[in-house]
Amino acid sequence: MERMNDKRLHKAPFGDDFHWGVSTAAFQMEGAHDADGKGLSIWDVFTEKKGRIKGGHHARTACDFYNSYKNDIQLIKELNIPNFRFSVSWPRVIPNGTGPVNQKGIDYYNRVIDFLLECNIKPWVTLYHWDLPYALDLKGGWANRDIVSWFEEYTELCAQNFGDRVTDWMVMNEPSVFTGAGYFLGIHAPGKRGIANFTKAIHHATLATTAGARVLRSKAPNGRIGTTFSCTHIEPATQSRKDIAAAQRVDTLLNRTFIEPVLGMGYPKDGLPVLKRMERQMLPGDEDRMAFDFDFIGLQCYTREIVKASVFTPYIGAALVKAEKRDVPTTEMGWEVYPQSIYHLLKKFSQYKNINEIIITENGAAFPDRITNGEVKDLQRVHFLKDHLEQLLKAKQEGVNVNGYFIWTLADNFEWAEGYHPRFGLVHIDHNTQQRTIKDSGLWYRDFLSSTTETTKLNYNENSLCHTGNR
Repeated sequence: MERMNDKRLHKAPFGDDFHWGVSTAAFQMEGAHDADGKGLSIWDVFTEKKGRIKGGHHARTACDFYNSYKNDIQLIKELNIPNFRFSVSWPRVIPNGTGPVNQKGIDYYNRVIDFLLECNIKPWVTLYHWDLPYALDLKGGWANRDIVSWFEEYTELCAQNFGDRVTDWMVMNEPSVFTGAGYFLGIHAPGKRGIANFTKAIHHATLATTAGARVLRSKAPNGRIGTTFSCTHIEPATQSRKDIAAAQRVDTLLNRTFIEPVLGMGYPKDGLPVLKRMERQMLPGDEDRMAFDFDFIGLQCYTREIVKASVFTPYIGAALVKAEKRDVPTTEMGWEVYPQSIYHLLKKFSQYKNINEIIITENGAAFPDRITNGEVKDLQRVHFLKDHLEQLLKAKQEGVNVNGYFIWTLADNFEWAEGYHPRFGLVHIDHNTQQRTIKDSGLWYRDFLSSTTETTKLNYNENSLCHTGNR
């Protein structure tokens, strides 16, 4: 692997208690879409619809993590990664979303958790990473207020079965994305559109987030409870009053709408007038029900967006100036490579006085990786990760209470509507053969995590299946 020729970044300045990890999601990794009693998810159904997924791809096999989890966990250990974030598939443990439990699904996650612990890797569990049981979608899904009680039932099941070993929980993954793309734009599952669906989904997802957190606090009292939010650094295209106002509206939608209610601040109607429609969804007591004192907040940062005013965009009056039109470096997703975004976002969110701790639960990049002579020389990703970590460290040294960094993602997986085209992983996967190849970025992360010794040593039994020599 080509070495960085400038000063080497070490992990020591981040502190011995800093959480280093990698993130994944069940639907994107597991496959085994109908194995051992699993029920249908909205994404199982959505991917079957013609024209929804680029290339007609589906996730029936995905990365086959369901069957190959031991090998993949051994890879995590080989890369010296001490924390692994993954999600539980709701329809795998409760096939219809509510009612009878699928014990084989519970047993599977118990095996994953136990093997992680055997390998001295801490499990970080996300309860909801977008794969809603299809049976609940038939009842309205996130547009039905009953989903709050359905989610409480599911959360209690997870807490009772995994809470004796899982100490770090994330309730939701990026509610702005699964409500916006799934219930307003219709480009993600379940493919619904319209402002009425969107406002209902926003409110019910917010209520379910804090309801689930309260269940965890009660049923897994020794756990650290967090939830994650997608966030994007926003700048106006010009310093005109119209563009500045448009950027503020977009910032409200993307960065404030979901976090401020759980912090007890209510919906930020001052920054986006359309949020006044949320009053139609409110019932007496909802202001209090929306708030919870989370142990940490997960932020998921990838890029910045430049915004201009637009009279043609309903509700928000703003449009994005695409990165490709700005002559800036981009990833395979068309997102601008702008490492300073993570610094600006950390400084922004640190201004909320009632956030106890911030963890970057996703950051990464897709590039057109290729295997050449058995290697993947993804130096662009190495630079991306290093540059973003330098910006994170800058914020931390300026007093921001950020205490963790998880790379998205472990291995090239099913990237929702984009199918298998974007490759975000530290590990390359040939989706025809399921062959794994550690990329240079994975080797860089391994070396970075070994750059001090005290906090990277992993103890294991020489006879353990997790011994990397047995992989």
